Amino acid sequence: MHLKLAVGQFLVLLRRRFGGGEPDPELERTTSKQHAALLKYPTMSVIEDVDLHTFGHELPAMFNGMKLVAVAAVAVVLYVVVGWLNLKSPTAPPEISCQDTPLSRYLLKSCPMLTKEYVPPLLWGKSGHIQTVLYGKLGRVSTPTPHGLRKFLPMQDGATATFDLFEAVGKHITGDDITMVICPGIGNHSEQNYIRTFVDYSQRHGYRCAVLNHLGALPNMELTSPRMFTYGCTWEFGAMVGHIRQAFPQTLLVVVGFSLGGNIVCKFLGEKRSNQERVLCCVSVCQGYSALRAQETFLQWDQCRRLYNFVLAGKMKQLILSHRSSLLGTTSSSINDADLNGLYAATSLMQLDDRIMRKFHGYSTLREFYEKESCVRYIHNVSVPLLLVNSADDPLVHQSLLDIPRGLADKMANIMFALTQHGGHMGFFEGDGLFPQPLTWMDKTIVEYANAICQWEKTGVSARQEATR
Repeated sequence: MHLKLAVGQFLVLLRRRFGGGEPDPELERTTSKQHAALLKYPTMSVIEDVDLHTFGHELPAMFNGMKLVAVAAVAVVLYVVVGWLNLKSPTAPPEISCQDTPLSRYLLKSCPMLTKEYVPPLLWGKSGHIQTVLYGKLGRVSTPTPHGLRKFLPMQDGATATFDLFEAVGKHITGDDITMVICPGIGNHSEQNYIRTFVDYSQRHGYRCAVLNHLGALPNMELTSPRMFTYGCTWEFGAMVGHIRQAFPQTLLVVVGFSLGGNIVCKFLGEKRSNQERVLCCVSVCQGYSALRAQETFLQWDQCRRLYNFVLAGKMKQLILSHRSSLLGTTSSSINDADLNGLYAATSLMQLDDRIMRKFHGYSTLREFYEKESCVRYIHNVSVPLLLVNSADDPLVHQSLLDIPRGLADKMANIMFALTQHGGHMGFFEGDGLFPQPLTWMDKTIVEYANAICQWEKTGVSARQEATR
């Protein structure tokens, strides 16, 4: 009802706060007069007594301060958004480190995924954090449902290893019987969306797939011994590979490991020479190579690594507690009540490893556990072609750890290291729009590399030499 009076009082306040200079006596007398009239005659309208033109020449000065504050706030928000989304980072092909050999020349010629630009989705795809979170929450988009058969393998210590076997649904490019033996990431199994997507794609390219279910990771499946999977234990993976070799005597193997699984498969191949029999090649994606060197970086706040550490520790804590009765309920258990109390208080993976995981295998210290369970101790024994893949914006793998695969590729002729600029941890979503494609750069690169190696092994020496000219 008294709109103009309210506007007048508001403008007087703005004038005092932001306008600067001397107050306008005429403006303040007009507003005070109207206010007094309203108090004396509350039902009387004073709108007709107010001339808004009185305030016209004051508006620019009054709002100058507000404009500056608003512009500054918008600038700060845009700066943070652009930095967090990494929008200024250009797309580029992966950085490739390898020796100049006939095999490396052949691979770079036969694998365009390794030489062309990796293009992440618009707006959010250049953020390693968003790629990582989407992988963690969604896994993949439009996830298929491959149908497999679950296998159960009794272990010597009473544990029961399980893996899922998926037969090929297409013919392999070489016509040979090839099996991919796959080790998922931390606490993962064959039912994860990213595993299902990769298996379906590999099946359609003629690969039989065997996917390890980490010990204790499958929902609604109890442990049969007081032990779970750990960072570098290769027992279950070795049992799966042995079963595949026995069940399919003619098959050749392509070994694939994701994240923690990358550490396990590289360690497995390097532990014994016999582990590399009938293995054509190995691909490791987004692993950290050395837990001993990684533990300090996981306590740092840059790239929110400490926060990721806390979240992963919480998930592992839930998984361990879901098997509390199996881990504590036997006399052979290496876990006691004091360890359980330490588990409740743990806020990092290192604390969990120290309180629980190292004791499954009798390590006396966390340092000893990390030293002996990291693949960097064994990878120099691997002689089959080995592709190591990482992303430069992976928030879980510190930049300093990437010196390990880069150095290995410079020294060992069988190793190639591919480093993408974007992709996060196990994301690698791609697409030229806002929405990602169902298949990721990672899925296509692994199958393309495996196809190239299979064809390389299929051809004779003379054909190989011709192919690399």
